Amino acid sequence: MEITAEQFEKFKNSLPVQRGNVTLPNLQVVNAILFIAEQGCKWRGLPERFGKWHSVYMRLNRWSKNGVLERVFETL
Repeated sequence: MEITAEQFEKFKNSLPVQRGNVTLPNLQVVNAILFIAEQGCKWRGLPERFGKWHSVYMRLNRWSKNGVLERVFETL
């Protein structure tokens, strides 16, 4: 299961604006998180097409602590 760009448009404003030297777009991070949730695999088992597992994990952790995920869920 992956979110399309059209679906992402519905809640992208709930996510923080990317600044600086960011290599992973938010859409790719959301799809990586969905992959982990759906497959139930360990973070290190994340396929390379989603980027570095540690980068995805750190962004999810930051979003969770800052209430970003709650805003996304409320929007959806």
